[in-house]
Amino acid sequence: MNTRGLLDQLLKSGQDLLQNKAGGAQNKPAGGLGDLLGGKAGAGGLGGLLSGAGGGALAAGAMGLLLGNKRIRKTGGKVALYGGLAALGVIAYKAYGNWQAQQGRAPQTEPQTLDRVPAAQVEQHSQAILKALVAAAKADGHVDERERQLIEGEFTRLDNDQELRHWLHAELNKPLDPTDVARAAGTPEMAAEMYIASVMLVDEENFMEKSYLDELARQLKLEPGLKVELENQVRQASA
Repeated sequence: MNTRGLLDQLLKSGQDLLQNKAGGAQNKPAGGLGDLLGGKAGAGGLGGLLSGAGGGALAAGAMGLLLGNKRIRKTGGKVALYGGLAALGVIAYKAYGNWQAQQGRAPQTEPQTLDRVPAAQVEQHSQAILKALVAAAKADGHVDERERQLIEGEFTRLDNDQELRHWLHAELNKPLDPTDVARAAGTPEMAAEMYIASVMLVDEENFMEKSYLDELARQLKLEPGLKVELENQVRQASA
């Protein structure tokens, strides 16, 4: 299963979602998922994106379905503008550096974030991050059977990889379990990147989503100071 290119497209599509959402908002209040999928949000809404032929439009459609009725987060869009997948590694690396400096100690080894590892390891990081994104999208309980089918269909249009389709189907249909998500973190750096991706999607004002995020951090075994620094770095990326 090759997820690196797919995940990069998904993350970078946040820019398209933000621009189109802003354009639609000037004309009318943002509609729900049904309105967007039906194209009722106008040319600037997700309906327009789904009808596009380019990979970026397809990625935006898939990302929009994962987000569902959530507001398009400024944070996620800004991170996407700064380089998609690689941006997650850069944010994680900076957070590690700041956290270690706050503790008054020099790092014994340089953090091996996905922007600093060989291609084979980037793929491992990508799969873990995609798992975290899918789980975070389910944290508010909005992904029902119909929406699972829509998401699977949009991912198939984006990348018709049979192995990926089977994996996505399994991930969308399994119960939300932070412990299962955390098992994908093969290294502390992967754990940090998975948490960053989750913070981008989760609405911390929603009790269910905030509770999921806190439990995920515990299962990822993130030190409290590092958890705070990761969240701070995501917020700064949106400034």
